[in-house]
Amino acid sequence: MNVGIYFGVLTYAGKSIIKVILLLIAVSIVSFILVSASPVDPVRAYIGEVGMANMSAESLARLEAYFGLDTPPVERYLNWVTGFIRGDMGSSLVYRQPVADVIGVKFMNSLILMITAWVFSGIFGFILGIMAGLYRGRWIDKLIKGYSLLLASTPTFWLALVLLMIFSVWLPILPIGLSVPIGVKAAEVTIFDSIKHLILPALTLSVVGVANITLHTREKMIDIMAEDYILFAKSRGESRFAILRHHALRNIMLPAITLQFASISEIFGGSVLVEQVFSYPGLGQAAVSAGLGGDAPLLLGIAVISAALVFTGNLIANLLYGIIDPRIRRGSVHG
Repeated sequence: MNVGIYFGVLTYAGKSIIKVILLLIAVSIVSFILVSASPVDPVRAYIGEVGMANMSAESLARLEAYFGLDTPPVERYLNWVTGFIRGDMGSSLVYRQPVADVIGVKFMNSLILMITAWVFSGIFGFILGIMAGLYRGRWIDKLIKGYSLLLASTPTFWLALVLLMIFSVWLPILPIGLSVPIGVKAAEVTIFDSIKHLILPALTLSVVGVANITLHTREKMIDIMAEDYILFAKSRGESRFAILRHHALRNIMLPAITLQFASISEIFGGSVLVEQVFSYPGLGQAAVSAGLGGDAPLLLGIAVISAALVFTGNLIANLLYGIIDPRIRRGSVHG
């Protein structure tokens, strides 16, 4: 066992984690500044126009003190960071619950949706990209490439509306929205009900996510098929799938994994629009509600959690490099 190699990998992982922490701090600062500069008055959004008209100046001052609006921005940010580290993200103005509880419920709904779309888009995008690269210039390549280019230029919300119109209105075989049937108690909701409500949102995210992975994998496959060792394998009479299995697959996996984990941010961004169209109660819909309602604590919590999700995905991709490609492990030791 070469201890130096694993020590290098652990050192690299430690440095990457420190970078992630610094990036999260930067995200929290920028998010706090943007939320503080928002024209939406959180007190007005909390009590409404009628409440503002009937509220006395003393009551308004007490509310501003309760929300911390009477303290300097730097002190307000430090108070929020201190509470965040302790696990206290504040109280949501929109949902009237602790932010941690709101994010916990919404995040689990979004996580199921995003993981489903992420896995299917990665698998199908990888397979389609390989097929297009193997048969470059043939009808299957043209079909896959045209399909991918069409999807890459299709707005996510438009595709969601089309699928909703087809499968929920014209062919009423899938629910029109939400994550559970309307009027059914939570204890009575079956797994089959949850899957039915998940199909359309996940299908929308998967279809859109397939395009970029397919096109990128296709280009890498074409480059690999032009390498000398591939040409040598062809000259020995090896079939396309034998070449793919023994020579090309390992070399194409590394960039594919990179793109797959990098697509987490794209999947999350698309989920915001998809959740709005399908009224899916996830983190994206909560972020929109918090923005429209001036819910600063919930917006800050969602921003930091979302950034942590994206940064963690990129960190995992970087660490997987060393598992797939031994040259990177050696480079981490000598670097």
